[in-house]
Amino acid sequence: MTILIIIAAIILLLAIWFNIPYSPVKTLFQNDVEARLQSAATLTNANADSSATISRTLDSAAIASLPPLIQKYLKTNGYIGSKRRTHLTMEYKDVDFGMGVNKPRLKIDYTHVDFADSPDRLAFIDSKMFGIPFQGYDYYMNGKGGMKGVLAKLFTLFDQTGPAMDKACLITYLAEAFFLPEALLKDFITFKQVDDHTVEATITNKGVTATGIFHFNDAYEMTSFTTNNRGQISPDGTIEYTPWEAQCENYKTYSDGIKRPTVFRAVWKNKDSDFVYFDGEISKVNGARLK
Repeated sequence: MTILIIIAAIILLLAIWFNIPYSPVKTLFQNDVEARLQSAATLTNANADSSATISRTLDSAAIASLPPLIQKYLKTNGYIGSKRRTHLTMEYKDVDFGMGVNKPRLKIDYTHVDFADSPDRLAFIDSKMFGIPFQGYDYYMNGKGGMKGVLAKLFTLFDQTGPAMDKACLITYLAEAFFLPEALLKDFITFKQVDDHTVEATITNKGVTATGIFHFNDAYEMTSFTTNNRGQISPDGTIEYTPWEAQCENYKTYSDGIKRPTVFRAVWKNKDSDFVYFDGEISKVNGARLK
């Protein structure tokens, strides 16, 4: 009887622990985001004090140095006249997420915050595996990237860092840069228009450089980003450089008046077949929802 009572007590405590809002991983993510938001705001205020000529909204003059294709993208999709933002917050619900080829897939909620003053990016994954909380933290700050996965809020399943991860996280930031126009104006990203539908982009930070191609359709919607510079890192730490693609689909107008994709996918273009490991619908961008 005593053993049964102890087991029941343990199960009850675990159930409470699994269901309370607090988690160390989420708290770390939230604290890091708050610290970066404060530093971004401080920098913005300092720049505003030193230059009264900087417009608070994005205008044609601000983007005049960008390639014509990018200018058309920004104008056609409603960015001109929008608030110049220090950061991007993008949220997804019930993303179809693959842990690896031929491995179980999860449904995850995903939030990422990208910053414009430097290519920093923080992302939080919230999910469950067999009813047990699974949470992840992807981060790129000060030139260092990492990806950490934690089960039951306590047990680390993987914690990947190193030069290959630094570059992979930098490329992810680049792939999302067109959702944060302010980042397109920074000197850490350079562009070269290839033709009427493609732009080559190069990002450099802390001695690391990566290049990819952005593709646009006739409506000046950015439909995909492709690169060969991203290493596919297995849970055991092995690295294989495989073509990687971010796909954007189904553009619609959000409540802030800006036209954006509602579907975003991340795909490894493996030799035998494509592996779509992230397939989700965007629920909110900077607090704006679909109309």
